[in-house]
Amino acid sequence: MEILVTLDEHYLPQLQVLLTSLSLNSPGEAVRLWLMHRGMPDAALEAVRRRCAQCGWQFEPVEVDGGIFAHAPVTRQYPQEMYYRLLAPHLLPETLGRVLYLDPDILVINSLRPLWETDLEGNLFAAASHTGKTELMNNINHARLGTDHDYFNSGVLLIDLDAGRREIDPEVIFRYTAAHAYELLLPDQDLLNVLYGTRTLPLDDFRWNYDARNYNSYLLRSSGVCDLDWVMEHTAILHFCGKAKPWKKGYHHRFGVLYKHYQNLTRRAGFLGGD
Repeated sequence: MEILVTLDEHYLPQLQVLLTSLSLNSPGEAVRLWLMHRGMPDAALEAVRRRCAQCGWQFEPVEVDGGIFAHAPVTRQYPQEMYYRLLAPHLLPETLGRVLYLDPDILVINSLRPLWETDLEGNLFAAASHTGKTELMNNINHARLGTDHDYFNSGVLLIDLDAGRREIDPEVIFRYTAAHAYELLLPDQDLLNVLYGTRTLPLDDFRWNYDARNYNSYLLRSSGVCDLDWVMEHTAILHFCGKAKPWKKGYHHRFGVLYKHYQNLTRRAGFLGGD
């Protein structure tokens, strides 16, 4: 499996927890980890390199050449890194045909193999939407962006790199961002939806991008079927969306204790400090 992450140095501890969960729940899986970054020090990358070696995985750090962003709107609100996942087809080696992008605020608790082998059916991306108990947010996003499909979360993306090299034009992304700067609330996610939403295969968020804040909503939507036992057996990706994070004090959502378990396992393995 080709796994892509894009982050800065501040998110390396969370990446280590993600890697712990991936390794423990993907025994024997061949993995190559691509870490796309902007000038991260070699010393900061060394712990990731050691972790991958320990797991028997390949590690490929990719320092992005800023030249591609010469005409891009790049500000504090729109940092260069926000474009990385959409531009992955142009930033990763041409020998790579597909990649699975994961946000670092994720736990993998079951095998990703079925997701990795998903037939994209001619689409550029596969992603899940977090529709919640009602269609209210979908309706808001339809009006805001002028779309008519579910609003896809960009934290988990299966990407057809070959098709993306043919169809994704960086200048189109940059021009849209410049023209609609004041309308983009979650810029990279909004760009995915407005520019490529019709070229995105819907995934089941219950399995592939479970919003860890919304256990009660999932339980209600499933008429009580998707309880904790179901999640632990069937959900592959727990995504800790939103501003509240389980590695910070005061996190109160149900799956915070599970995150702390993997955090402690990572610390015992020597890949976290004493924080």
